[in-house]
Amino acid sequence: MFVSVNGVRLFVDVENAGLVPAGDTMREKPTLLLLHGGPGFDHSALKPLFSGLSDVAQVVYYDHRGNGRSEDGERSAWTLAQWGDDVKGLCDALGLVRPIVLGMSWGGYVAQSYATRHPDHPGKLVLVSTAAKFEFPAVFERFGHLGGPEAARIAEAYWTAPTAERRADFIRVCGPLYRRTPSDPEAMRRAVIRHDTALHFNGPENEQGRMDFRSALAGLRCPVLVMAGDHDPVSPIAFSETIVASLPPDRVRFERFAECGHGVFGDAPERASAILRDFIVTGS
Repeated sequence: MFVSVNGVRLFVDVENAGLVPAGDTMREKPTLLLLHGGPGFDHSALKPLFSGLSDVAQVVYYDHRGNGRSEDGERSAWTLAQWGDDVKGLCDALGLVRPIVLGMSWGGYVAQSYATRHPDHPGKLVLVSTAAKFEFPAVFERFGHLGGPEAARIAEAYWTAPTAERRADFIRVCGPLYRRTPSDPEAMRRAVIRHDTALHFNGPENEQGRMDFRSALAGLRCPVLVMAGDHDPVSPIAFSETIVASLPPDRVRFERFAECGHGVFGDAPERASAILRDFIVTGS
């Protein structure tokens, strides 16, 4: 379905009921709002990873503006501020109160924008394999460590000056290095990919190079779960350590995955899902 938010129609999908029978009453489950990675991808990679949480949460997926099946709007509004405000706007449109917002990879940038711009709105926040500030040299080094000189060269070529040709090379050579276990080859074919959105955002001369949430994270008021893999090349573990150090220490839980790459749910689905489930239920 499509929901009008801040002047654009966002594609939204909802999995399972939010209000369920429980004896002689109705029990309201919390809402887990999922922010996909990219930019330029859609929510499809999150399915069916989060279906197993249907007993403890209603799961809501959507495609960000300029991504997937959602409308573009003005390209001048393809900013983290607008994408973050869209999270709040979507919650208002759907009547979601105190949502649990999970942002994975680039979706984690959007989640930080939302939470720092609207600190009283989220019930809980989950940041998976993401960054408060993108340190380009660390990414080049990690790709080189995992894939050798060619991977380092191609990663540096793309991230320092993104073009469509360099992006194609990056996906071909560096994409397989994201995870420790092989990805589903059909997942990429299922996705609605918008390379123009990635080229608009990525690189040191674009907003990716300017973003820095480190100081703003200190103002968050909700519980925050940070999850990251030791072998992540595009969001090295140090990025998540920086997020943790920037958050109020009494609000943050950090889960490190020793044998995982980017996203952690792909490499360790059972452990990652168990940790998220516990956080949804207990909040800590």
